[in-house]
Amino acid sequence: MIPLEINGQTHQVEVSADTPLLWVLRDVLGLTGTKFGCGIAQCGACTVHVDGQAVRSCLLPAGAIKGRKITTIEAVGATPAGAKVQKAWLDLEVIQCGYCQSGQIMSAAALLASTPHPDDSDIDAAMAGNICRCGTYVRIRAAIKKAAGAA
Repeated sequence: MIPLEINGQTHQVEVSADTPLLWVLRDVLGLTGTKFGCGIAQCGACTVHVDGQAVRSCLLPAGAIKGRKITTIEAVGATPAGAKVQKAWLDLEVIQCGYCQSGQIMSAAALLASTPHPDDSDIDAAMAGNICRCGTYVRIRAAIKKAAGAA
């Protein structure tokens, strides 16, 4: 049994220590907002927060994060930065197909939590590796700036 604190609740999960967090979230706990994209931590669809930092959950072993706080897309709206990002996403109609957006929102919320007024280079660095096949990058940047109060 591995104890994991996810979205403010402690869960005891019966999985191998090397099971990727993504599969614990989706298959064991039913938190399907975090998406599987590539399985090699390159696309960003599986992004969650671990102790406030954006991380890729598809390669992160569940056994490596005992005692750390995990936040998923299901709860990021309860954080100040997450709420601002989600509102800006809706206001600017960022989403097209939507598949990558939970990872995009998680990366943007982590950025704003650590850098409340990011410039373009901060945004580029934080969002690097979050792939959107629909090409909503311009709307994503605008939403991040709106959430930061810069636009």
